[in-house]
Amino acid sequence: MSDTVAIAADHGGFDLKAALVPVLQAAGVAVLDLGTASREAVDYPDFADALAAALMAGRAPRGVLVCGTGIGISIAANRHPGIRAALCHDGLTARLARQHNDANVLVLGGRLIGIETAKDCLAMFLNTPFEGGRHARRVAKLGRAVPQ
Repeated sequence: MSDTVAIAADHGGFDLKAALVPVLQAAGVAVLDLGTASREAVDYPDFADALAAALMAGRAPRGVLVCGTGIGISIAANRHPGIRAALCHDGLTARLARQHNDANVLVLGGRLIGIETAKDCLAMFLNTPFEGGRHARRVAKLGRAVPQ
């Protein structure tokens, strides 16, 4: 793997983000860390917006977002055209998000899943290609794509 992955989190996802950055680096992935840099309370939409902007600008083809539950930050991310953020709870949901939905942002709940499950989600997200075929028509209906 040599792609760049953008990663961002709010305070509720800070610890899991901090644990995933070295996992990405060990896999040979360049990391674009968009914050936050501590457990100090921040607003999750700001980090979803920063990650969406990075993808739209072509700074990274994919991203990872983490907040306490993953719900708020996924809602915020999916407001942006071309962002297909999928809240995943296990490797199967991460694999299917890539295969069927061409998800370009993996969302995790930092207070809901453990590091091993998060690593499994990340591996599936990074290593699973989009199937295309019948799914391509459906994904096209979601809106314009992020530049690759």
